[in-house]
Amino acid sequence: MSPDHHRKFGEATLVVASHNPGKVNEIAELLAPFRVAVLSAPELKLPEPVETGLSFATNAELKARSAAQSGLPALADDSGLVVSALGGEPGINSARWAGPGKDFGKAMQRVEDALKDQAQRGNTDRRAHFACVLALAWPDGHVESFGGVVRGKLVWPPRGDKGFGYDPMFVPDGHEVTFGEMAPDEKHKISHRANAFRKMVDACFRA
Repeated sequence: MSPDHHRKFGEATLVVASHNPGKVNEIAELLAPFRVAVLSAPELKLPEPVETGLSFATNAELKARSAAQSGLPALADDSGLVVSALGGEPGINSARWAGPGKDFGKAMQRVEDALKDQAQRGNTDRRAHFACVLALAWPDGHVESFGGVVRGKLVWPPRGDKGFGYDPMFVPDGHEVTFGEMAPDEKHKISHRANAFRKMVDACFRA
């Protein structure tokens, strides 16, 4: 789609279609300069739709469309950790690796165990990237989608208690600290979500 044909966002309120408090807070912080009131899916008692898509883009759009049925525009994110040595896993299954209790300590251990198994077979590649697709949906069904990535490597043991998900084991390229150790404002400059967000802002929030 040509940049000239992106729909501009002019509404005062936006639903962040997520039940992950860390993700909601991060998106709310990114939206703060635009003076848009942010509501989370739980605040509106919106259900979590089943993510049946086979890509980040499909799942993000599915979640955004579902939340926009509330009558408000909705922003959904689908993101995950893509590990080279694991053939792209956990990828779109990143949250599922944390189990029903969403225990990302166990999810990180599962990634590390899989990497150790690969290392025993001679594959010591610890490169990974976070991928994100943001989908912005309006109640009339219109959707705009934007993608972003940040590349880095995985370390063990996990470090830091900032961020969420797999952040404590991910060191972005050009840095020595993990996302779990990085101040939020620093992470917001370089993260996969921030990269996707910048594209969305340029297309839909700036005149």
